[in-house]
Amino acid sequence: MSEKTYEVRTYGCQMNVHDSERLSGLLEGAGYVRAPEGSDGDADVVVFNTCAVRENADNKLYGNLGRLAPMKTKRPGMQIAVGGCLAQKDRDTIVKKAPWVDVVFGTHNIGKLPVLLERARIQEEAQVEIAESLEAFPSTLPTRRESAYAAWVSISVGCNNTCTFCIVPALRGKEKDRRTGDILAEIEALVAEGVSEITLLGQNVNAYGSDIGDREAFSKLLRACGKIDGLERVRFTSPHPRDFTDDVIAAMAETPNVMPQLHMPLQSGSDTVLKAMRRSYRQERFLGIIEKVRAAMPHAAISTDIIVGFPGETEEDFEQTMHTVREARFAQAFTFQYSKRPGTPAATMENQIPKEVVQERYMRLVALQEEISWEENKKQVGRTVDVMVAEGEGRKDGATHRLSGRAPDNRLVHFAKPDEDVRPGDVVTVEITYAAPHHLLAEGPAKAVRRTRAGDAWEKRTAQPQQGAGVLLGLPKIGVPEPLPAATGGCSVQ
Repeated sequence: MSEKTYEVRTYGCQMNVHDSERLSGLLEGAGYVRAPEGSDGDADVVVFNTCAVRENADNKLYGNLGRLAPMKTKRPGMQIAVGGCLAQKDRDTIVKKAPWVDVVFGTHNIGKLPVLLERARIQEEAQVEIAESLEAFPSTLPTRRESAYAAWVSISVGCNNTCTFCIVPALRGKEKDRRTGDILAEIEALVAEGVSEITLLGQNVNAYGSDIGDREAFSKLLRACGKIDGLERVRFTSPHPRDFTDDVIAAMAETPNVMPQLHMPLQSGSDTVLKAMRRSYRQERFLGIIEKVRAAMPHAAISTDIIVGFPGETEEDFEQTMHTVREARFAQAFTFQYSKRPGTPAATMENQIPKEVVQERYMRLVALQEEISWEENKKQVGRTVDVMVAEGEGRKDGATHRLSGRAPDNRLVHFAKPDEDVRPGDVVTVEITYAAPHHLLAEGPAKAVRRTRAGDAWEKRTAQPQQGAGVLLGLPKIGVPEPLPAATGGCSVQ
């Protein structure tokens, strides 16, 4: 009897990507194996891990479910499960619109998926189970990591903010912090397996410690990460300006393995719009943080998220956003055109901005940021940087005989392939020779190649038979973002 196969389709944020690693681990623990790459629904179990903040997320889900309906009819025993934020939000609606779905589960009970699938099989009816609060911290669940050399580590779940454009707090619940000892134990275990880069995850990652009233808990965690032998790179996403304190800046600057990179959502440069968004900071506070970060880490690359066309945004408000972008000089900005999200206060606000006005402002903002990104990247020419080789970053690498990876500040670097064997996870030292708006080139020979334990881990993994492809959608790539609607709350993980 052949093994049962599974496929996980992931939409949305880094939280969902990490949750999908858990779902894959749960299914493999239950005896399933990943379906071969390109199976496109031809699996015994297909799981949709959904997002509720993208535009027309529900229509896209039902369209995908509809395409699987005839396949399920032809394949007895096939099961379809829908989880994630849209499942938490729509609940019974999914089974009503797509009665061929077997399981619907929410953001708080992903650990129940194998049990719900088995129950649906035995009872021959759909199982809908949506927990109202977190049943178990996701990191206690088995995991199928998508990378041998880099890993996500959740430090908190949920959100205590009430941004008027964001539905995430209603779907993910109130913020719940994880014990520091458990976080560090997971990181140490990952490093022992060969991981050399970790990214700390939270809806508002720097609010960590709010459960116990320790405003310095996050900076203490960063410093503790600096003491883990073998951990080369630490990143985090995404902080909220409200909780960004001087001790965090000091910890970043003084902890060698915390990278000189910061992604901090601006959302708007207008104090009036920020107030309407219920964002608890103003332009001066935001720019003040940027100034302090740059004083402590002159070469830090700072990126952000910006919403264009929020209800009531005037031309003067938009010009304040443009002014803030000019002052902040972001290395990169993910820009979104505002669109209504059912269930959010902003959806019913007066003075919704006409789409053509939003589009015109959006194009102006993208053009400005493109110019700034290019100017900031040109400053990198002549610098020598250590690039951690990545898997699948450069789409043209095969044709150009080059490799790609990330510099410490997270800039994407394409570099000439060294004569010696180089693996993902290894570190190559190169000199930057050319800058484009969204990537850097190092066209000369490598100055040094360092084979790492992370590269060993990648080599060991790839030497073993692998089933199928990884999670479909992950972190945003370098480049001009598509004009998607706003997808963040107090953070960019949504």
